[in-house]
Amino acid sequence: MKRNMRRRVLLAGALAAAGLGGTTRVGAQPVGNPKIALVLKSLADPFTVAMINAAKNYQQHYASQFSLTIRGTARQTDTAVQIRMVGEMIAAKMDAIVVAPTDSKALTAVMARGIRAGIIMITIDNPLDDASLAAAGISVPFVGPNNRKGAMLAGNYLAERLKPGDQVGIIEGVSVDRNAQQRTAGSKDAMDAAGAQIVAIESGNWDYTKGRDVASKMLNEHPQIRALLCGNDNMAMGAVDAIRDAGRSGGVYVTGYNASDAIKPLLADGRVLATVNQFADRQAVFGIDAALKAVTEQRKQRELSAVIETPLQLVTAGNR
Repeated sequence: MKRNMRRRVLLAGALAAAGLGGTTRVGAQPVGNPKIALVLKSLADPFTVAMINAAKNYQQHYASQFSLTIRGTARQTDTAVQIRMVGEMIAAKMDAIVVAPTDSKALTAVMARGIRAGIIMITIDNPLDDASLAAAGISVPFVGPNNRKGAMLAGNYLAERLKPGDQVGIIEGVSVDRNAQQRTAGSKDAMDAAGAQIVAIESGNWDYTKGRDVASKMLNEHPQIRALLCGNDNMAMGAVDAIRDAGRSGGVYVTGYNASDAIKPLLADGRVLATVNQFADRQAVFGIDAALKAVTEQRKQRELSAVIETPLQLVTAGNR
């Protein structure tokens, strides 16, 4: 078993680094092997699609060793639906459940229910809220990047083009999400260090349309704004269109986060200055592998590491 685990860890890194995707059917493995569930956010989001493809491909390579059930919500904010999905996976008596929470606080109760049922519970992409975890008396590992550090990478790159006193706005994700909060904090760190003036911070709910509307509002209320730092690429693309509609193309910098394929043409022509690759495929694969390791080694939830940090990379026109 230990040899198999080492092989899985090595393959996890290789598959994630290669960005391999697949379309294999999941959930059809022999009875008796560990049953893992992956519960994600919006299935329409390219970031989620990358996670699913990598997870399916990884499971295909070890189809005889574990089964994988994948669920996902229709929208980023379908928290009640995601809670129900996690509850269904608990009722199905999964050995481990890996979740990308839609809400850092609201998912805590159902995650605690899973732990009480003896199921290994792990988060990816978005960690649970520290205070909520403490109140519930549980620890849930987070497998993913340091979002504050990632936002600082983009913010510092932007800062090279700003002067002290320049006005900037921050369009963040769902405000209660830990990853949104951390990205906002990293953007603030970079702008404070540059002496820029943050004139507005508002949620775009990770969504293109909401991001565009928030950007339009900021541009209207702050005519001197020089940059919009966006918590993900969906909102960054919305900000780009708002800038175009306001007749200010070329006059306002935009940064994103996720390095989605859709953002690359905007990087190439300068409409987006920078984004951050947090390697969605690696998060899904390493989250699943952490769950498998815990199950096969018969470890208790309280024995698991609180954080397993995954890589980040600044992406610009020069290295897209």
